[in-house]
Amino acid sequence: MTANAAPFWMRKTLEQLDPQEWESLCDGCGLCCLQKLEDEDDNSVYYTRIACKLLDMKTCQCSNYPKRMQIVPDCIQLTPGKADQFKWLPTTCGYRLVSEGKDLPDWHHLVCGDREQVHKQRISQSGRMLSEDSVDEDDWEDYLIFRAG
Repeated sequence: MTANAAPFWMRKTLEQLDPQEWESLCDGCGLCCLQKLEDEDDNSVYYTRIACKLLDMKTCQCSNYPKRMQIVPDCIQLTPGKADQFKWLPTTCGYRLVSEGKDLPDWHHLVCGDREQVHKQRISQSGRMLSEDSVDEDDWEDYLIFRAG
């Protein structure tokens, strides 16, 4: 494969991506929209099975993406300029992989053409999440699923 035939995520830096290319890197797993807990002793970040109130728990898509920052003030907007902060994202995340100079996995929709593969391969937590409105915040620790990093 020649350099020009390489997919855009392998031949461009994050800063060179246009908005459509940037958004397409999202694999639709929804993991970034799960509530996370930080260990005060070592600053480790742990993902819970508790989903943001805006996350559709079946499709793993934000139910109000354009207004998410107004509705959920602590929603983190991923941008190319913040790539050095992507270490908390799952190791499977397209944004994190590209920021680290790695290729996308075979199941990523940009590689295989099927947006459902992220769910079929059980990368997402589709069907395995709880809404933040249904679990008391004091109990979130009971729903840890993995450590970021």
